[in-house]
Amino acid sequence: MTPAAPWDEIARAAAQMAHRSSGAPEARDRIMQMLIDLLWETLHPLGVSWIGFYEADPSGQPQMILRARRDKPACSPIGLHGACGQCLIGCKALVVRDVRDLGEGYIACDPLDQSELVVPCLRPDGAAWGVLDADSHLLGAFSDADALGLQRVLEAAGLSSAV
Repeated sequence: MTPAAPWDEIARAAAQMAHRSSGAPEARDRIMQMLIDLLWETLHPLGVSWIGFYEADPSGQPQMILRARRDKPACSPIGLHGACGQCLIGCKALVVRDVRDLGEGYIACDPLDQSELVVPCLRPDGAAWGVLDADSHLLGAFSDADALGLQRVLEAAGLSSAV
């Protein structure tokens, strides 16, 4: 993202959110929504057009369910063939400079989106329980540094484990 996103500052705020919410009923849902709100307020001015969490379907169906998100609706459920599914299955961040490069596998919730960043939310065993997905109307909006920054933020929030 240009200019560079303040990942360290966001990670500190995420850690405080996690600390305040620990032990609370449905803490993960609360932390996800607070984190999405923080990320939206920080990243939308830098070009993010949408940001949200998708979680693996708890029923075991090969799909993902939309959870906390900003600032508009998105597709749900979604199959595992898109960028979010690739990230969930591969347990690795996916930086998509141009969504047209994904071909038929791309799930277009907003036809104006041109780039995407998907970061896995990892359990301690290294498997992904969900993903954090960010979209932009700008071509090449995301970098590997952004993927690393968002992973640190997820870890600080207690939504992903370091492996």
